[in-house]
Amino acid sequence: MDTQEKIRQTVTDNAVVLFMKGTPTFPQCGFSAKAVSILKAVDVTFASVNVLADDEIRQGIKEYANWPTIPQLYIKGEFVGGSDIMSELYQNGELQKLVADLQA
Repeated sequence: MDTQEKIRQTVTDNAVVLFMKGTPTFPQCGFSAKAVSILKAVDVTFASVNVLADDEIRQGIKEYANWPTIPQLYIKGEFVGGSDIMSELYQNGELQKLVADLQA
């Protein structure tokens, strides 16, 4: 299975997935930490992928969504955005609507 197929499978097999630097318990950058705290605030269970553990995934995820930065959030197979977009969606209540049927 190639990198793009691995990413596609991860995104489709998990209702909410965050590609991030580090792990939810030990984020390796401020943007990833911010993304994790937002997902915790909306009380949704999410899968995470540590892009620092796999250079192919780290580069491949940027190509997958044509988005240059990490973290990247996917909900129900759709790319949502990075931490700034997540923050904006959270503040205006849209993120809560996106995950309403998935909340823990």
